[in-house]
Amino acid sequence: MVELKTDTSIDAMYAAGQVVAQALTAVRKAADVGVSLLELDGVAHDVLRAAGADSPFLGYRPSFAPTPFPAVICASVNDAIVHGIPTGYRLRDGDLVSIDFGARLDGWVGDSAISFTVGTARPADVRLIETAERALAAGIEAAVVGNRIGDIAHAIGSVCRAAGYGVPDGFGGHGVGRHMHEDPPVPNEGRPGRGLRLRRGMVLAIEPMLIASGEDGYHAAPDGWTLKTNDGSRAAHTEHTVAITEAGPRVLTERR
Repeated sequence: MVELKTDTSIDAMYAAGQVVAQALTAVRKAADVGVSLLELDGVAHDVLRAAGADSPFLGYRPSFAPTPFPAVICASVNDAIVHGIPTGYRLRDGDLVSIDFGARLDGWVGDSAISFTVGTARPADVRLIETAERALAAGIEAAVVGNRIGDIAHAIGSVCRAAGYGVPDGFGGHGVGRHMHEDPPVPNEGRPGRGLRLRRGMVLAIEPMLIASGEDGYHAAPDGWTLKTNDGSRAAHTEHTVAITEAGPRVLTERR
């Protein structure tokens, strides 16, 4: 069931979303050659504590997971697409890093993700990340009253495919509110004019995931969480929490 949020609830979600934005900004600033993924998790944890928020990621265990998630960020490096568990791995020059993060404040959740490079960036990685951001922007632009979920999915997929990138099947965005994952699912590919009609008060996490080689295949790493590309190519992941309003899409996790 899709829950429609009131304007007051959306404002509260914006407050949670700003905690997310602050944490992602702090993590990106801290990410440098030699810094460990666990240290980045600590940076995000500090932002949560300072804001009086908690993590919807920490301890989360969906049906596919062998263990509860042990951190407050997902840290996916190079050929990891999403759901990477932070470890003692220290960032190296040229790494492509995707950080996914959520915060719960006063019972409401915000969820967002960024991808960036560390040290000397490969031109191919820059293009991949820029395309992920364009796909996210296209998805957000389609998130208007009267459109359908398929319009968002088509907008995202069209940008990804036109650039020659793969789109992992079965993974995409979702509703968000009191819980991190709510109805409806928001695929990263689809047909325009199909699916649930968008209504005022819906709040969606829109999150493109791109595979550099153009292949769509992926597999779970031995930890049971991290999804990795089958061919070892690099991946990027971007995400915002977006409210559907009469005035147009409102990005609740915007970074300033």
